[in-house]
Amino acid sequence: MIEKLNIVKQRFDEVNDLIIQPSVIADQKRYIELNKEYKELKKLMEVRAEYLSLIENKKEAEEIIADGSDPEMTDMAKMQLEEAKEKIPGMEEKIRMMLVPKDPEDAKNVVMEIRAGTGGDEASIFAGDLYRMYTKYIESRGWKHQIVDFSEGTSG
Repeated sequence: MIEKLNIVKQRFDEVNDLIIQPSVIADQKRYIELNKEYKELKKLMEVRAEYLSLIENKKEAEEIIADGSDPEMTDMAKMQLEEAKEKIPGMEEKIRMMLVPKDPEDAKNVVMEIRAGTGGDEASIFAGDLYRMYTKYIESRGWKHQIVDFSEGTSG
């Protein structure tokens, strides 16, 4: 995991150096692409720093526990070790999800049309149910939606 994060750190440093070069700033398309990549990598670098901090805290706590000369410090180290052991798996999962390549289609918008088919009032009711279902799903994901046009059937 740390090896992959180090590779990403190298790319972050490279992008960081590139976005301040005048030749890249002059090419607006490349500059925008690098800036987007920088923002994504910066989020990962923040999580990386927190993860490395947890690993370091775990190592320090294990060393203090192994030493065992000061009982008060040993108790604090045990608490720190437990906290690190609880947080590390969650951080690793978060990092794994952040390392998954992004789909270029993710940033695009969607246009959806729901129509009542053949079936009279029942089809209209079903189309209304579908609309409410999709609306609830969109809201649960925190996405934005906008109605372009609609026409009500006889049954709503």
